[in-house]
Amino acid sequence: MAEIGFYHLTRTTADEALPQLLGRTLDAGKRAVVRCGESVDVASLDEALWRVSEPVWLPHAATGAKFPDRQPIWITSGDDTPNAATYLFLLGAREAEKLEAFERIFDLFDGRDDMAVAAARRRWSALKAQGHSLTYWRQGEKGWSKAR
Repeated sequence: MAEIGFYHLTRTTADEALPQLLGRTLDAGKRAVVRCGESVDVASLDEALWRVSEPVWLPHAATGAKFPDRQPIWITSGDDTPNAATYLFLLGAREAEKLEAFERIFDLFDGRDDMAVAAARRRWSALKAQGHSLTYWRQGEKGWSKAR
């Protein structure tokens, strides 16, 4: 079963928090797929990641780009994983599908949005009932702290 982590954003947006998590993913020699809630979010995240230089430059592509199988990071609003990623990042209250295809799943949700928090709690409960191992991470002043 996949290792599933819930990441409670309290200080930044997902666009601001993702570069560090994606940088660690690449450092570990893994590929990632980032699934956004809406197609408009795909374009926004794609642009945001091109501007990132800290902690590292993040090579990536989004839906519609050429050579998706070569991309270490793939951004989509669909369920596609053309780059054979083993790490899945979920944004915009996305439900995780086909969990068995991934080693790790990162569910990032906006802690300043009551609806997003409620949706994350529902996803947590459903995944826990299915027997998955879950961890809860809270964004702090200097990174993430594991709360569960």
